[in-house]
Amino acid sequence: MSYTLITGASTGIGEEFAREFARRGSDMVLVARSESRLRALGAELSPSGSPDIHICVEDLGDPESPGRIYEYCARKALRVELMVNCAGFGFAGDYASMPLDELQEMVQVNTAAMALLVRFFIPDMVAQKKGGIINISSVSGFQGVPFLGLYAATKSFIITLSESLHEELNDKGIKVVVVCPGYIETGFHTRARQYPEHSILPVSHPSVVVRAAIKGLLKNRLHVFPTVLDFLLVFLQRFLPKTIILKTAAFLAPLKYNGSVQEG
Repeated sequence: MSYTLITGASTGIGEEFAREFARRGSDMVLVARSESRLRALGAELSPSGSPDIHICVEDLGDPESPGRIYEYCARKALRVELMVNCAGFGFAGDYASMPLDELQEMVQVNTAAMALLVRFFIPDMVAQKKGGIINISSVSGFQGVPFLGLYAATKSFIITLSESLHEELNDKGIKVVVVCPGYIETGFHTRARQYPEHSILPVSHPSVVVRAAIKGLLKNRLHVFPTVLDFLLVFLQRFLPKTIILKTAAFLAPLKYNGSVQEG
């Protein structure tokens, strides 16, 4: 029996992935910090026990959590065939005022935890000659974003690592895709003190991301852009000076005041 492991599964895009895979009858391991949310979601998605849903309560801000997640699956003999890395953390505001503990935690959650989880589970996928990895990044990962600088940098890390793994694992039967959405209705922007409604960019439902990601995985695409506009925002950067790109990125990320947000 194979399982889909989803991080950040209690809210936003991660929750929408869980709902979609439950509709498809996929057995899952749901990972997030909030035990109450996970258990409520698991009970809702599998009231009769099918699909089989396991709850793994972990805070990816803890450097030891990726190892514990892997050990949890190994101990219960849960063969993870697909990983969906959704957990993420952001801070909107001046970098100079960013609390140091949040800086360190963001690097841990957005980059180190994801990289370690992939490293732990890849050997098992290679042994089975079958597997998939969906990493959720952002269009902000293709350029710096003033006042969201570290967040954008972590998303760039996700893109770069995913690109490398896509090529490295392609001949081993493992598909790796990186999903790069723009504004999504997840609560991220409200909690990050942003006003996406003041931007000219539309706000999409998480289901748009999920459908595009699954389609991209089946076709083994490298980059997945959920909407045409997401693709255009990245494509047009090839023809614009970097200074204009940075000013535009700042304009499209309207802020309210300093704050932080964590998904999952």
